[in-house]
Amino acid sequence: MSARPKKSFGQHFLHERRYIERIVSAISPRPDDFLVEIGPGEGALTFPLLAAAGKLTAIELDNDLIPNLQANAAGVGELSIVHADVLQVDFTAMAKCHGVSRLRIAGNLPYYISSPILFHCVEHAAAVTDMHFMLQKEVVDRMAAEPGSKVYGRLSVMLQLACRVEPLFDVPPGAFRPPPKVDSSVVRLVPLAPETRHDADPERVHHIVKAAFAQRRKTLSNALRQWMDTDAIRQADIDPKARAETLSPGDFVRLAKIKTAL
Repeated sequence: MSARPKKSFGQHFLHERRYIERIVSAISPRPDDFLVEIGPGEGALTFPLLAAAGKLTAIELDNDLIPNLQANAAGVGELSIVHADVLQVDFTAMAKCHGVSRLRIAGNLPYYISSPILFHCVEHAAAVTDMHFMLQKEVVDRMAAEPGSKVYGRLSVMLQLACRVEPLFDVPPGAFRPPPKVDSSVVRLVPLAPETRHDADPERVHHIVKAAFAQRRKTLSNALRQWMDTDAIRQADIDPKARAETLSPGDFVRLAKIKTAL
């Protein structure tokens, strides 16, 4: 018996086989992978992934879905279910607890909380090999946007400073039950190697990016006045009159590394 999707959890269950197969093919699970699925729902992705890898850890907040997941996993593989809010899950500790260096994460993320989940996962990027997520297409467009784009913003910068962002393919509303009101997209995130990641203070980068995009129409000199003056912005070889959407992710790193008395 199918579960009734709950609006409070933003549930849209994927059911169309060809898209399930495309996602599983994109992930390309292997028997030696430590796979973690966020929000398995009815198990549309769970069981193909479990069959390929032999084991999988699923994080599910909706307690009503767990009994069916456990029952249907019998004979397919070793399914471990963590009943928790994913934002409270420490992926780094999970990898360490299971004796693996890195996890592979996948999931059909609830649209209403997708950005917080993405930021949370990126915080644990050092313990992650890759991530495959289905999200609202608009969010994936923002994730992969380049400087100068209308949708380029804080999400674009913070994700691109941590990962290689690869949009893969779109999924129409009819592939879900119930159909969402928007198109969806599947995206791959591959954390950057430690030697290629920036060496600025992560917290300072976060604050500067957030302040710069808080009011997009402001120039940097106005948007960042609590963090640095115009001379400091010029020290980073950036025009204080520029706006945030014109800066590359690397430009924000240079700003964060400028020493300032403010």
